[in-house]
Amino acid sequence: MPVTIGVLKETVRGENRVAIVPEVASRLAALGAKVLLERGAGAAARFPDAQYKDVAFADGADGVIAAADLLFTVQPPDAAVAARLKPGAVVAGFLSPHNQAPLVRALREHKVTSFAMELVPRISRAQSMDALSSQAAVAGYKAVLIGAAALDKFFPMLTTAAGTIRPATVLVIGAGVAGLQAIATAKRLGAVVEAYDVRSATREQVKSLGAKFVETGVTAEGTGGYARELTAEEKAKQQEVLDARIAAADCVVTTVSPAFDGSQLPPSGPAAMSTITEPGFIFSTAAAVTSTGGLRPGTWAVVMTTSMPPIASLSSACWAARSSAVSSRA
Repeated sequence: MPVTIGVLKETVRGENRVAIVPEVASRLAALGAKVLLERGAGAAARFPDAQYKDVAFADGADGVIAAADLLFTVQPPDAAVAARLKPGAVVAGFLSPHNQAPLVRALREHKVTSFAMELVPRISRAQSMDALSSQAAVAGYKAVLIGAAALDKFFPMLTTAAGTIRPATVLVIGAGVAGLQAIATAKRLGAVVEAYDVRSATREQVKSLGAKFVETGVTAEGTGGYARELTAEEKAKQQEVLDARIAAADCVVTTVSPAFDGSQLPPSGPAAMSTITEPGFIFSTAAAVTSTGGLRPGTWAVVMTTSMPPIASLSSACWAARSSAVSSRA
């Protein structure tokens, strides 16, 4: 019997992606697999059912769950879904297992194998399974576009008969995949771009895109291309320098993301947000948050969601630096 690949409609609020697109569904069907979708699974991603060829549809989630040998998902499924899968089934998607104890427990108890795609090692042999880079690039790109649309001035320099309008200044915090895409997008829109990353190895990448690298005197080279956690002294030194750069910026894009070991970032962000009063300042983030805090009227916060599920807050350094810097601009 062929393997049945199931795809459910995503239920997390604001999640518009679908775990399988029509092109890939057709490829899998050509290989002999049976692809079973819940009706309307791709609608939010602008893939109506009619675009899916050689696939079967179920009128509800129950039909997919009962038949699936392999379940593809974007966000972690509910523990109740895992409990209803057949023993020996496989779940693959962004599962965030460190933060999903009930789900992990249900998977174990019902003998369901799971693959958290965000935990696939980012090595050459696993590049074809890298599910993070594409989502990070989209998030960095969209964060800049939304920031540019929300900002009450132009990104590029404009010269008219009435005079010259100076370009906007954009600060990008983080120079990974999302950050580099944000830098490139902001430059293409004509902004003056500065960028910072705790990994000194990103300096040349930032400069190659035409941005100025912000020197804080703090480096945090980690393993596997990721940054390690900063000490309290390093955070203070970093924040002191970033305060001044954020104060001079019109738009700040940060690409900070949750740690893959499941540790939560400090919760001081939303509290800091409530103290910001200056209108016109744009804070656009390519990370996922559950709350932007109590923004005062006239203050913007643009939140973009990456491949990772929502987290408690952004890093305290970014939020606190923004809070104090914007206050100094008033």
